[in-house]
Amino acid sequence: MSGELEHSNGDFVPPEGLCWVSVLSCLLLACSYVGSLYVWRSDLPRDHPTVIKRRFTSVLIVSALSPLFVWAWREFTGVRTGPSLLALMGIRLEGLIPAIILPLLLTMVLFLGPLMQLAMDCPWSFMDGMRVAFDPWFWMLCGSDMRWLRNQVVAPLTEELVFRACMLPMLVPCASPSIAIFTCPLFFGVAHFHHVIELLRFRQGTLSGIFLSAVFQFSYTAVFGAYTAFIFIRTGHLVGPVLCHSFCNYMGFPAISTALEHPHRLTILSSYLLGVLLFLLFLFPFTDPYYYVLPTPVCTLTSSPSSLCLS
Repeated sequence: MSGELEHSNGDFVPPEGLCWVSVLSCLLLACSYVGSLYVWRSDLPRDHPTVIKRRFTSVLIVSALSPLFVWAWREFTGVRTGPSLLALMGIRLEGLIPAIILPLLLTMVLFLGPLMQLAMDCPWSFMDGMRVAFDPWFWMLCGSDMRWLRNQVVAPLTEELVFRACMLPMLVPCASPSIAIFTCPLFFGVAHFHHVIELLRFRQGTLSGIFLSAVFQFSYTAVFGAYTAFIFIRTGHLVGPVLCHSFCNYMGFPAISTALEHPHRLTILSSYLLGVLLFLLFLFPFTDPYYYVLPTPVCTLTSSPSSLCLS
């Protein structure tokens, strides 16, 4: 399975057996990522600073080596395309500024309801919030918090690098981008099942409760993974999914039950509805590949034109 697999006009030609190689490569990469979390033996819970620091070490090593999976996949399959390996993984300068701003803004629109609820319940004024946001001591305090570093920096960066930037270039050639968007999150969702092991290990809840929690988390992470995969394919950048991931980790799952009991529930619920409607309205315009320099690198790997890759 090698050789120059391109048409004379540069269009990609998928080799025979490519899908098996791609899926197995993604599975091996996902297992390596999750496995790296458990190379350390410890009786401490996952939120203990010592456990977090050890896991930082192992997961950063796996993430740093993850581009080698894509390189090995490309060498074994013989896939040859114009963009460099880093460009295929969304690490490039073209269209970087829109990639930083627009996907994050789109995600904030979706969270309009929770943001409104947060603003109403926050004891700080807007100016107080701005002063804190630009206070270097605040960020130094955040940087010294291992859980904050994990949730806002390390997890978004490493998970998007491994589960989007490395997996999508391997999945898109054997399927259309739209199929890859819904296939890639399955690896991401299954990878989060490892939390069940710790819940069972430390007896944090009943067996049925832990199972329901795992099903909910798989569903939520799979949907979120499809969204960031969509952003990655449309923009061709890694930075957008990373920032959206960090923002969603900060916001958490929308507290709809709390909104229903809020004194200003009509305003908040209206904001929830408006946010969803505006999100659907701006989903394609804000991720238009035209802003990020056509064609996005990962789209050069598809064997047939896809509407997701077109402006």
